[in-house]
Amino acid sequence: MMTALLAGCGWSGADAATSSGGGTIEYWLWDSGQQPGYQKCADEFAAANPGLRVHISQYGWDVYWSKLTAGFIADTAPDVFTDHLAKYAQFVDLKVLRPLDNLAPTSDLADSDYQPGLAELWKGQDGKRYGAPKDWDTIAMFYDRAELKDAGVDPASLNTLIWNPTDGGTFEKLVAHLTVDTNGIRGDEAGFNPRSIRIHGLSSEGSGGAGWGQTQWSAFAGSAGWQATDKNPWGTRFNLDSPELQQTLNWYFGLARKGYMPTYEEIGGANAIGTDKQIQSGIAAMGLSGSWMISTFSKLTDATGAKLDIGLAPTPIGPSGKRASMFNGLADSITTLSKHPDNAAKWVKFMAGAQCQDIIGRSGVVFPARPAATDLAIAYNRDERKLDVTPFTDQVKDKTTFLFPVTSNAADILALMNPRMDAVYIGSAPVSSLTAVNDQLNKLFEVAQ
Repeated sequence: MMTALLAGCGWSGADAATSSGGGTIEYWLWDSGQQPGYQKCADEFAAANPGLRVHISQYGWDVYWSKLTAGFIADTAPDVFTDHLAKYAQFVDLKVLRPLDNLAPTSDLADSDYQPGLAELWKGQDGKRYGAPKDWDTIAMFYDRAELKDAGVDPASLNTLIWNPTDGGTFEKLVAHLTVDTNGIRGDEAGFNPRSIRIHGLSSEGSGGAGWGQTQWSAFAGSAGWQATDKNPWGTRFNLDSPELQQTLNWYFGLARKGYMPTYEEIGGANAIGTDKQIQSGIAAMGLSGSWMISTFSKLTDATGAKLDIGLAPTPIGPSGKRASMFNGLADSITTLSKHPDNAAKWVKFMAGAQCQDIIGRSGVVFPARPAATDLAIAYNRDERKLDVTPFTDQVKDKTTFLFPVTSNAADILALMNPRMDAVYIGSAPVSSLTAVNDQLNKLFEVAQ
């Protein structure tokens, strides 16, 4: 659809221009938590580059992408924007991103300056770089210490949990014990009613169809030895038909049918509330979420306004004998609509450099792409928030991460996967129905070839 709209509007790539003047660089991001840090970066950038200034616009996630798409069509897109791995492949295909290698300020970005493997993700099939790494994320388990205490659970025991798709292992035993029905009976006690729950042991963030199960089932599937595509990035054959995935999903969504995890309807369906809100409101005792949520969880309060005591634990060890986490990263991209791309590239180079990365690290909102800046974020959370965030960073140190799938045809993949995964979660379609979806995904690339 976007391709047709661009063609219909007479979009001409390099001939298009933004309305901003040469002295102002328009920059968009979606995370309000990161805006103050990047404003500090923008102030320092302006001080070091007389005559240049950065104007930052922040929009919520959904509005951000729809506004960006409209901007490409109407020639109102920004010079620079925060890009996501789930989106950028399609933008590369549509030729709305400038290769950073072709711009002098960003032509010398070095992969070795960033966390291993991070920079490589932002190179297209043509070998060109389309994004400068800004931060990275992994998955871990947030939990309410008060709920664990009430259940008589030692938080240290969460560090050695094991799961399997047959009986769920010690992980499911814990989830069952943390689940309490409306009569006060726990999920591992006689008389437990799975249809009338006061608090679930594990939260849910939806079916995962919109993002390869990143904060839902990806850690389980990854620790079972599954990978989404034949290669990454730029895979063209999919593995939704693999026994490792289908057995994992059958077990995972089965937790909702046992009452241990909220149903699709309980969390609001397609407009699911996140793990943070579920823990805060007492819907769930613990749940998987991303490192980008650390700041949000650190501010959670209960109904009386008292601060919740939140802890962190690693993802459980799976059938592979290892734990796993999807490794995702954001980057800054320059649009072909930028009237002054060299100025935009100066800003991108600054954001990817040590000075700005250290500012972001000291804010403790995310883990910056540079290792030294990541250490600053770890220290901030330890010293200021009294929160040990190493369950996130140990996944990188211990090499138990796997990469977010980067493919072409991202919009078509989403259109096929999302409703099918929702149906599996709801229970209106069996897990085996993913085999047909897998065939459809493979055909997308067969047609393209």
